[in-house]
Amino acid sequence: MAVEAERDAYHHGDLRDALIKATDAILAERGLEGFTLREAARRAHVSPAAPAHHFGSSAGLLTEVAILGFLELVRHISIGKSAGSPVERLKKQGVGYVRFALTFPGRFHLMFRHDLLLADNERLGAASEQALAAIAPTIRALRAMPDDEELDAPARAMLLAVWSTVHGFAHLALDGKFARIEPNATADYLLGDLLPQTLETLWPEPSAK
Repeated sequence: MAVEAERDAYHHGDLRDALIKATDAILAERGLEGFTLREAARRAHVSPAAPAHHFGSSAGLLTEVAILGFLELVRHISIGKSAGSPVERLKKQGVGYVRFALTFPGRFHLMFRHDLLLADNERLGAASEQALAAIAPTIRALRAMPDDEELDAPARAMLLAVWSTVHGFAHLALDGKFARIEPNATADYLLGDLLPQTLETLWPEPSAK
């Protein structure tokens, strides 16, 4: 009876979307520790068995939310070549990355918890690669590489260094660690001043000739 009621209440695909939205809301409100399949089902107004039926497991459902997270991250860090010098573009993308983490902390924490996800999911892999690909043109510009040239070892190392910097910054911001050393550690200050200054210190503008 419960399955029949669910079919009556949802059109094709709507139940999946409802469960994904419910999970996203739980993560936003309670974090990973507050997520259960039963709670996702309750919020979606379906039987406790429905999430496992549609996603196979909690990992399957969480993977769908992680994919949404990576796609949203790509939107936050995608910029054009007209966005300024390579260093300015790097700072804007770094700010976009941390802004995403502060706006969607539940998704952000989930996206890198491979122990909770279907690590071999092709769509998840593709979504995460899109995020790295969004930064690659900036790395090429910083290293004066042609747009169509594959990143060499030094360029890949720079990409990982940039990612590590902004990812670590995001975690410190979410955990409130900057407040211990920066009295004015508001989000506006972190995004508008401290992070851009940090990135320019590590990757400064070339000296004018």
